[in-house]
Amino acid sequence: MQRILVIQTAFIGDVILATPVISELKRLFPSSKIDVVVKKGNGSLLEHDPSIQNVLEFDKKAGKWKEFMRLRKVFKKQPYDFALNLHRFGSSGILTVLSGAKKTHGFRKNPFSLFFSKRFEHQIGDSTHEVERNLSMISEFGAHPKVRPALYPGKEADEAVKTYKDEPYYCFAPASVWYTKQLPEEKWVELLQSKTSLGKLYLLGAPEDTSLCQRIIDSSGATNAVNLAGKLTLLQSASLIKDAKRSYVNDSGPLHLASSMNAPVTAFFCSTTPDFGFGPLSDDSEVIESSSKPACKPCGLHGHSACPKGHFDCGTTINVSLSKS
Repeated sequence: MQRILVIQTAFIGDVILATPVISELKRLFPSSKIDVVVKKGNGSLLEHDPSIQNVLEFDKKAGKWKEFMRLRKVFKKQPYDFALNLHRFGSSGILTVLSGAKKTHGFRKNPFSLFFSKRFEHQIGDSTHEVERNLSMISEFGAHPKVRPALYPGKEADEAVKTYKDEPYYCFAPASVWYTKQLPEEKWVELLQSKTSLGKLYLLGAPEDTSLCQRIIDSSGATNAVNLAGKLTLLQSASLIKDAKRSYVNDSGPLHLASSMNAPVTAFFCSTTPDFGFGPLSDDSEVIESSSKPACKPCGLHGHSACPKGHFDCGTTINVSLSKS
């Protein structure tokens, strides 16, 4: 196969978990040219990946049908031999069909999978990792069943965070898009207080997480803590996480940044569970959940904006003192 298209238009973590498929396709077909379609804003994650020829962004906000037609014109210029769709929802299914690829693989759950050459099951909850589910779709070509994700921050990102690495440090990513996937704020305060004597403490996040990170720092009284929320790009954050003594994260994007760097990581799972297949893959990784095992956990795949039961026991009963240093 000379030209390959990989489609993953979901969240940041999903794009990171697509990288094993990309590296395996390049290993199996070293002379191939691999293009990748991601949601607008996620393209920067892959800009230095040596396996990728072109990163194409799908801008849903610009109008889906307008974007379908724009990308169709791009696809038609150099037809693909193979298109692999790692996303389970309609838009990516349409893009797969529009790719014009001779051979197409995707998950059966996709509403347009009827038009794929080959369809695969996507079973959540049996502890199979998402990386394994993705790689199963190219197993017939000789792909390894499990490969760690990998990002390539690049020299500029490494240089941008170089000054933060002058002494031993730890990273903390306290925010999540979903409330019930986020370790409670007071738990982060407790965690910071337990690490103040270990080195520099860097809090990471998006611009909208700045106030949360600052509240945690202020409440902890940690004078060696630095609020970096909104100040680093994703690849700069990955570079910083790479050399941290340890990173502490929720079941969210920073977890997968740590996996992609094979960096030591502690992941707190509140309303979700690693059995869904999105746990850490670093050699030195640990998952901490509530020891009380609430009967209502897990309450959903993606989390909720508030606890459906009103108590949030899956988060408030987590013992952060069990985490490694």
